[in-house]
Amino acid sequence: MAEPVQVYLHAGAHRTGTSSFQMCLDVNRAALTGAGYDLAYPGRDGIPGGKLKMKLPSPRHGLRKAKGFAGPARDEIDRHRDGRPGLILSEENIPGRMLHFTQGKFYPAKEIRARVLAQALPGPVAHLLYVVRPYDQLFVSAYRKRAEDIPVEPFDEVVPGLMQVDEGWPELIATFQAHLAPAKLTVVTYRARGSSRDLLSRLVPDLDADALAEPERHLNLSPTDAALQDLQRRYHAGETLSKRQFKEIMARHADSRGSLGLAEFPAAEKARLDARYAADLARLARMDGVTLVDSAGV
Repeated sequence: MAEPVQVYLHAGAHRTGTSSFQMCLDVNRAALTGAGYDLAYPGRDGIPGGKLKMKLPSPRHGLRKAKGFAGPARDEIDRHRDGRPGLILSEENIPGRMLHFTQGKFYPAKEIRARVLAQALPGPVAHLLYVVRPYDQLFVSAYRKRAEDIPVEPFDEVVPGLMQVDEGWPELIATFQAHLAPAKLTVVTYRARGSSRDLLSRLVPDLDADALAEPERHLNLSPTDAALQDLQRRYHAGETLSKRQFKEIMARHADSRGSLGLAEFPAAEKARLDARYAADLARLARMDGVTLVDSAGV
């Protein structure tokens, strides 16, 4: 009987350089496949070789309906396998989407999605790596990302919902532990993330970061406040923008780097979120089976 595939899972988080990490997988594809690793990651932001289209259940699917996602997810993952003993899978949407933050919910479908993924994987999770970001930065970045595409409420109107978010990183990591059962689980803070090739060598310890290439292309560049203001004015006026028009607006305001205060927490709320993040990092550091990396030298 063949040995089970060893899965190396980069599970996010959102807004922590996932696109750059996946570009790193692409530029090092030959070296990684030669070392015995198949690769699976989506093609958001036009990343070459990104063909993973894995669907996992949303909050509206209960456990009963969620079971129907396991087979198709397994088939989708298998499309990216070529018989190698290892699989590097990178997908930031494993716990769900960010749109529920403003409703006071922190990845409400994380449990059913983790359950389904566990059934879909071709073997045990040898290592799960997750990058966490301070809550205020995460929430602001999520709001700004949404504002790139659709009309949104002013940020001060969504702050109350964000301040009511019910859970955080420790609950998400505990969910991964419970349902994906990784042999090793590493949580890296965003400030300690380092380069994408550094992150890849953390995920797969037998890879030498110095032997890997760092992607040159910068992906998922954030729009300036001036660009977002222009986009929101057009969206609220009922305009639908083509990709060309969107890129033109981004380029037009690229040099306008000054803050217009479009998405900033008041000082008191930011202090509360900072304190919560610090407390949650301390909780993660105490969790059995979790290695917390909060400095480049760890």
